[in-house]
Amino acid sequence: MRRAVVTSAATAAGVVLLLSLKPHQATGNAPVISSGAGTSSGSGSASGAGAASDSGSASPVPAPAPAAGGATRKVSGDTINTRYGPVQVQVTLAGSRITGVDVVKYPTEDRRDREINADALPTLNQEAISAQSAGIDAVSGATYTSDGYIRSLQSALDRAKG
Repeated sequence: MRRAVVTSAATAAGVVLLLSLKPHQATGNAPVISSGAGTSSGSGSASGAGAASDSGSASPVPAPAPAAGGATRKVSGDTINTRYGPVQVQVTLAGSRITGVDVVKYPTEDRRDREINADALPTLNQEAISAQSAGIDAVSGATYTSDGYIRSLQSALDRAKG
């Protein structure tokens, strides 16, 4: 009888402890990481480490002039689910030229995700503008995010063509 009481009390205490644990909550919406070129508002740019690494590049890529008869437009790519979270980009096009890329969704679940993406996403943005296509290399250390970025970018470019 004594054993049953001790077992029941231990079980109840364990259940209370488990129920008192709170899952990790995201701190809110992640800021859009922008290439800085081709965007019309300053509210879409990231602040902090992401913005610092974007502006610290050796020579910024100038925004290409709009193609004749081509209006500036924004096209969103598919949301690509990666191992660490969804990735989605929005491309700014002047005619058929990429003038800017905004990353509207990316993994931000924990500190390491934010650290990796603050370095990787501005690099991917500049590479996409330089290459004028989704044929860019993945960033070392951000393989899953790079893959999601490239796939979302390609879907946006495909959507813009047709």
